[in-house]
Amino acid sequence: MDLRFDPAIAAQVSFQLAQMQNELGSDGELACELEAAFSSSAGEEATQAYRQLLKLGERHPAAQAFQEFLIYSTWQQAAEDPIAEHFHRGRDLCSRFLAGAEAAGTAESLAKIRALRGSFLSALGEEEPDEIGDEYDRDAFKGGD
Repeated sequence: MDLRFDPAIAAQVSFQLAQMQNELGSDGELACELEAAFSSSAGEEATQAYRQLLKLGERHPAAQAFQEFLIYSTWQQAAEDPIAEHFHRGRDLCSRFLAGAEAAGTAESLAKIRALRGSFLSALGEEEPDEIGDEYDRDAFKGGD
């Protein structure tokens, strides 16, 4: 799947928005420290910071910009370390975000998350559900004449 945006830049923008909106409350300072460690290091240190950021995300499921940041960061993790765990996590984060953000998300952010979800699914060898085709099949006349 061809992404028409840079997930690393999108991650920075989303993280800054989460900070400006104080989405994480008292966890904001910790998030800044973890994001700095994640962004400026590699290997085990970056991986540990990433896992701690995911835990913050679990504590703040309604923090929309922060959840976007986690999705973009997961894409970065998957690009650097292409193991199934990252692709599964990315798929799940995208699905959860899209299920809860339809009313609140901007068209641009929803399009980006849908594109990443498609990429995660593709990497896992899974297909995007064809909602229009499925609806047609449910509604189509079944039977004889």
